[in-house]
Amino acid sequence: MTTTLSSIVIDCADPAALASFYARATGWRITSDDPDFVSLEGGPVSVGFQRIDGYRGPAWPDSGKHAHLDFTVPDVEAAVKELADLGATVPGFQPGGGDWTVLLDPEGHPFCVMGG
Repeated sequence: MTTTLSSIVIDCADPAALASFYARATGWRITSDDPDFVSLEGGPVSVGFQRIDGYRGPAWPDSGKHAHLDFTVPDVEAAVKELADLGATVPGFQPGGGDWTVLLDPEGHPFCVMGG
């Protein structure tokens, strides 16, 4: 069987707000928008944001398993500042040893930025 990854879908409380954060963070464009599902395109795969009633974001750090997004940026320090200005937070626990920086999006999903 041959398969192709077409999208990644992130559960959340407010798809429009979270998609807007990632659109500003990446420069990708919103391609579908309804109250329960919003899509972004512009990267190697599309990213969707799906409303889940009563959704609670993941805790960081915790022992539970969850997926996260990784982004390569030309200047990690500048990217962290810009992403924080957009609404991301920088948690105190940073396991990357300087190789990457963990941030939390406005709903608490962790994502990482690393130099490239």
